[in-house]
Amino acid sequence: MRNLTVAAAQLGPIQRNDDRQSVVIRLIDLLRDAHSKSAELVVFPELALTTFFPRWFVENISEADHWYETEMPSIATRPLFDEAKKLGVGFCLGYAELTNTGERFNTQILVGKDGSIIAKYRKVHIPGHEHHEPNRPFQHAERYYFKPSDEGFGVWSAFGGRIGMMICNDRRWPESYRVMGLQGVEMILCGYNTPLHYVPDPTQDVLQGFHNALVMQSGAYQNGTFVVGVAKGGIEEGVDSLADSSIIAPSGEILAKTQTNGDEVVTAVCDLDWCNNYKKTLFDFDRYRRPEVYGRITSQRGPKIE
Repeated sequence: MRNLTVAAAQLGPIQRNDDRQSVVIRLIDLLRDAHSKSAELVVFPELALTTFFPRWFVENISEADHWYETEMPSIATRPLFDEAKKLGVGFCLGYAELTNTGERFNTQILVGKDGSIIAKYRKVHIPGHEHHEPNRPFQHAERYYFKPSDEGFGVWSAFGGRIGMMICNDRRWPESYRVMGLQGVEMILCGYNTPLHYVPDPTQDVLQGFHNALVMQSGAYQNGTFVVGVAKGGIEEGVDSLADSSIIAPSGEILAKTQTNGDEVVTAVCDLDWCNNYKKTLFDFDRYRRPEVYGRITSQRGPKIE
């Protein structure tokens, strides 16, 4: 057995006027709560340091610079790193990144029990729109504020296993899981911010929780991996967002799930050897996959009807 106790550290709303210092205090409280439950790895949501600012559009993007981090750890986040090191607990944190070359990414980092950064992942599948859409009740301008990463999906040896990361919309795409599955991933960490109202097709509103579970449970099962999905939920600046943070087994079963839409920690003891029950049977990739007939997946982007 290779047991790893992981915590999904869900956040409730972060309002526009909440400063980073107050948010970091909340993160540290969640970290301590997780540690009291014997967690070795704590997973925080996407854009965990600020409100979900892509819901507003500014013509001059530099006016949004204050939402981004230019270094990590920063002065504001250093207490979180220090507390994690003191407790001997690793964590995964999502935030907006502004590089020294002016590039903007939706980013997530994996931090070890010693407080050092093990890995960085930048979001690949950016949803929403690039331009101002004034008739919307709120904007979802992620494609304006963030560049899609070309770095792909890495998997790292950490915490006694093979750890991967993805962010929010990445979880809806089977390729995200499969690329990591082909690197032997055993646990995927995913933060998300998901409005309950989907403006392009409101008929999907009532299905948000179902779709969230569907994609993560199927991705876990089809790749023989644990998936930890963590939300920033509740009503933030008037926009209600999905909670339902969960820890999912390689069988596709939900091991733990939050019950509120606020700050909450749930944990599960994950035996990483459980992954082999699926990786070495139904989903023995080396034995059963047929990459020679999957060419369309990488040779074209959208459908072609011939």
